[in-house]
Amino acid sequence: MTIPTPLTGVVPPVCTPLTPDREVDVPSLLRLVDHLVRGGVHGLFVLGSSSEAAYLTDRQRRLVVESVTGHVAGGLPVLAGVIDMTTPRVLDHVRDVTEAGADAVVATAPFYARTHPAEIARHYRLIAAASPVPVVAYDIPSAVHTKLPAEVVLDLAAEGALAGLKDSSGDLAGFREVVVGARTRSDVKDFSVLTGSELVVDAALEVGADGAVPGLANVDPHGYVRLDRLYRSGDLESARAEQERLCGLFGMVRVGDPGRMGGSSSALGAFKAALRLRGVIDCAATAEPQVPLSAAEVERVGKYLAGAGLL
Repeated sequence: MTIPTPLTGVVPPVCTPLTPDREVDVPSLLRLVDHLVRGGVHGLFVLGSSSEAAYLTDRQRRLVVESVTGHVAGGLPVLAGVIDMTTPRVLDHVRDVTEAGADAVVATAPFYARTHPAEIARHYRLIAAASPVPVVAYDIPSAVHTKLPAEVVLDLAAEGALAGLKDSSGDLAGFREVVVGARTRSDVKDFSVLTGSELVVDAALEVGADGAVPGLANVDPHGYVRLDRLYRSGDLESARAEQERLCGLFGMVRVGDPGRMGGSSSALGAFKAALRLRGVIDCAATAEPQVPLSAAEVERVGKYLAGAGLL
C-alpha cells in the first residue's frame, strides 16, 4: 500500500521475538503484530532499534519484513529499517525490504566514520534515487554519533528525497525546528514528523508532531493510541494523565543491573519480558551479545505491568 501523506498517529517500532537459539520466532512475531493491530495502531515500523535490527542477519531481516507484510496484507503501512554503516550497504537493504513488500524505508545517517552534512545529504539523495518507495530519515545520534541538521532534513524534504523524519534525538528544540519548517516552508509538502520518545509524546504533539514511534507501544499499544486520540480530541488533561501513566510504565527499562548489562539489554529485555508475561510472545530472548534479565528483574517487570493495569 502507499503510506499516508503525511503519516500520522502511532507507528510502533515492532520488537523481533526470537527463539531460544536466536532465530526469528515468526509465530510470536505475527501474534505481536495482531496485538498491535488490536491496539489500534496506525502503521508498523520493523527493523528499527527496538526490533534489534543491528543484531539480525540479512536473512533474518528479510524474513521479518516478508512475514509482517504478508500477514497484514496491505491493511496497515509497513515501514522497514534499512540501517547500515554506508550507502552501498543501505542500498542493498533497500532492494531486499522493498522486494519483501515494505511500503517505506527508514534510514539513519551513515556511521562508523563521522560524516559532513553534505555527505549526509548525498547519502539520502542516493537512497531516494534507488528506492521505489518513500524514504524516512531516522535521527538517532546516540547510535550513529551524528545529529541530522534540521536544515538538511527540510531541504531534502523540499526536494522530495524525504517523506518524513523519525526523531529519536531527544532534542525537543531541534525537533520543533523541523516541525515549524515543515509547516511554514512553502516548498515542503506532506512531510511527516514523528517523535521516537516514549516520554514526551504529548509535548511533541503540542509542538506539532504528526505522530509517534514509541518502543513501549509494543507493550501497551492501546495506551499510546488512547493518548493520541485524547490529544487530538482536545482533552489535553486526560492526554497528560495518560502520558504520565505511560511514563511510569516506562520505568521497566531500568530493571537491569547496570553493573552487568548495558541499557539496551535492560530496555529490550524488559519489553520482551513484558510481552511474554502478557502472553503475546513465547520467549523473551534478546539477540547476542545482549545480556538476559535475571528472574528477579523479570519479576520487577511484572510489577510495572501490574501497576499500569496490564496484568
